[in-house]
Amino acid sequence: MNDLLFFFLENMALIIALMYLALKLKEALLVEWTSSAQFLWLSSVFISFVAFSVMYNPFIHEGMRLDLREVPIFFISFIAGWPFGILSAIAPGIFRASLGGPTAVAGILQSLILPIIIGSLFREKISFNHLYTIVNIKRMLIGFVVFEVIKSVWMLLTTPATLFIELSMFFFASIAILAMALILNGENRNLILRKELEFYSNQDPMTHLPNIRFFKNKVGGLVDQKLPLSIAMVDVDFFKVYNDTHGHQKGDQVLRTIGQLLIDSTEDHDVVARYGGEEFILCFTKETDLEQIFAKADKVRKAIEEYRFDGEELQPGGIVSVSVGTSYSDGSASLDQLIKEADNALYQSKKSGRNRVTFYKQENENLQRLNG
Repeated sequence: MNDLLFFFLENMALIIALMYLALKLKEALLVEWTSSAQFLWLSSVFISFVAFSVMYNPFIHEGMRLDLREVPIFFISFIAGWPFGILSAIAPGIFRASLGGPTAVAGILQSLILPIIIGSLFREKISFNHLYTIVNIKRMLIGFVVFEVIKSVWMLLTTPATLFIELSMFFFASIAILAMALILNGENRNLILRKELEFYSNQDPMTHLPNIRFFKNKVGGLVDQKLPLSIAMVDVDFFKVYNDTHGHQKGDQVLRTIGQLLIDSTEDHDVVARYGGEEFILCFTKETDLEQIFAKADKVRKAIEEYRFDGEELQPGGIVSVSVGTSYSDGSASLDQLIKEADNALYQSKKSGRNRVTFYKQENENLQRLNG
């Protein structure tokens, strides 16, 4: 009896240890995953390995090979569904069949097929990202108890298993699957929290654009690669007038709308961020022709000029507009230098009457391109 209890204790400890190590590895390699489906396929391979590990050195009772293989199989079936349960059970099933014995078929049906069926039936059929699964522990335990009751009655009727063996297996298997769920939930909650912190540390809370911290990290990497790029500084003209006339709530809405217009007027490979206050900053990453860069900056300016903002008729000129200053580097300038040059060009746009784009050139800082 002591040997049996110690064996199930070893099985339980092995399952928990492998689960913990796998989740720590997942945390370290999380950036490598491209989708939750990719992660699930690899998880099935891992679960197959766990089931095989607990089967490799079983407890033999009157020709029966006893172990807790059903725990990882039920777990993956409950989380991901029967296709992944079947995938996880293929190698353990082949291994068990190759060993033969009078209870081989019963062992495969009771400890590999049945947990797939019951686990899948109790699975919550909702769409979510399996990389950050939070297990419904109450639902899982109810399903697992149903499975264990069916399996235990089946084994008592068809195998030499005793009631003591079944109760022992149920006790240690329940602890093992509960521990797997608790470890998974704990690790995934930490990952979700970390992801949220990273997201909010890189996002402007008012416009929901990336903030200047994200911008500098992103564009700084391009600068380090010596890639050609252009920086555009965008400033809302007479924004203080708008705030004083309509209040800060409407002023904030103007900034949010402008942020969306900037996104809509640029391409996916460009970088848009809020610089601070009523200023935005853009990076054009593909264009090397100065005329094309100017055209992109002017497209942004026109999109905002043509948009009908609430109460804009009370603004100087009767519209909400922006001034833009741009700079360009073939890969030789630093990001700070590019931002400074774009800011100098923006100052020239403001000085020259606003609602225009000014292109900074080293040989002539005052070069201006006026619009309309």
